Amino acid sequence: MYRELTNGIEVVAEPAYVPEKSQPEKGVYFFAYQITITNREMGMVQLRSRHWIITDGHGQVHEVQGEGVVGEQPLLGNGESFTYSSFCPLPTPTGNMRGTYTMEAVEEGQSFRIRIPLFFLRADTGTA
Repeated sequence: MYRELTNGIEVVAEPAYVPEKSQPEKGVYFFAYQITITNREMGMVQLRSRHWIITDGHGQVHEVQGEGVVGEQPLLGNGESFTYSSFCPLPTPTGNMRGTYTMEAVEEGQSFRIRIPLFFLRADTGTA
């Protein structure tokens, strides 16, 4: 598990290698990850957008940006969490992911960014 706490919002990432969806002979390594976002100490916040930086084992960087996560823009009151799962195929058996979420403090109408922890993707051990 990888954790990051920014402005009272905790992000926990749990990656895993998915061998049954991977095709190493074709250079396809499939990784899944679960993210849990917990509002530890703020008023109502809403996740507005994401920015991922994905680096494969060759050092090639791919960035992904967009609204929300998995089609949602969750609202989180103090003490509330939101968990979702997604995936990332890579052309190499190792890599890493990191990024930010843009959040909005609902009452103040102000946006701020929180960090997604750097986490590592490894196919060689069967787990990440």
